[in-house]
Amino acid sequence: MPEPTEEKLSYRLITGPDTREFCERISAALAEGYVLHGSPAATFNGETVIVAQAVILPAAVASADAAVASAVDELDNYEEAFEGHA
Repeated sequence: MPEPTEEKLSYRLITGPDTREFCERISAALAEGYVLHGSPAATFNGETVIVAQAVILPAAVASADAAVASAVDELDNYEEAFEGHA
């Protein structure tokens, strides 16, 4: 569990054997505010099934989306300033 002063990662890929403990780790991440991102993945290593699930913080994604939108707006304004110039 992260320290209270430790900043949460925006994205986490949780992996491990397909056990109750893995499900508890996913449940704990959901309780911390993460949401599932994409479908789970599973593979067999010859002995056990290994699973993976990506989780993200919605606020971090919203912040990144806003930054991209802002950058696109700035690019549009830059292009408009030079329209008609060779």
